[in-house]
Amino acid sequence: MSEQAIGRRRLVQRLPLVAWLTLVWVMLWGTFDLGTLFFGLVVALLVSTVFPLPPISTNIKVRPLRLLQLVGYLAWDLVSSTARVSWQALRHGPNAKSGIVAVTLRTDSDHITAMVANAVSLAPGKFVLQIDRVNRICYVYALGMRVEDVESVRRDVLALERRVVQAVGSANELALVSGQEG
Repeated sequence: MSEQAIGRRRLVQRLPLVAWLTLVWVMLWGTFDLGTLFFGLVVALLVSTVFPLPPISTNIKVRPLRLLQLVGYLAWDLVSSTARVSWQALRHGPNAKSGIVAVTLRTDSDHITAMVANAVSLAPGKFVLQIDRVNRICYVYALGMRVEDVESVRRDVLALERRVVQAVGSANELALVSGQEG
C-alpha cells in the first residue's frame, strides 16, 4: 500500500472523530454559524492530529435490525424505569428499599461488558457499582428491590447482555449467550 493511500485511509478513519469533536465545539458555544463551525472543524482537526487515538481492534459485528431493537428496548426501559422510580419515590420516599446484586456475565469481552454496564446505568433505578473483570461480575445497585427481586435483577441484566451481544457481538459471544459452548 502506498504512503498516499495509507494517509487517505487514516483521514477517512479520523472523520467520525473530527465530526464528533466539531459537533461538541458547536454545542459548547451554543450557536450555529459558519465561524463557529469553521473554528470547531479547525480545533477538531488539530486535536485529532496532535493527539491521535491508537488503533483499536474489536470483534464487534453490527447487526442493524438487532441494534434498532436494542435502542427500542433501551428507550422503553428508560420510560418504564422512570415511572417505577417515580412511584418508589412517591410511595416510600427516602425509605425505599434497595440492594446490590452480583451478576456474572457470560461474555468475556471488555467492549460488551462496557456496553452492558452503560446500558444498565442508563435508566434510573439501577446502575453498575463495580465490575470485577477477572470473574466477569457486575455489581448492580437496584432501587425498590426486595429480597425476592434478586433473581429478577439478575435475569434482567443477563437479558440485556443477550440483547447487546445480538446487536454487536461476535459469533462466539452469540453462542455463549444462547447457552451453547463456543
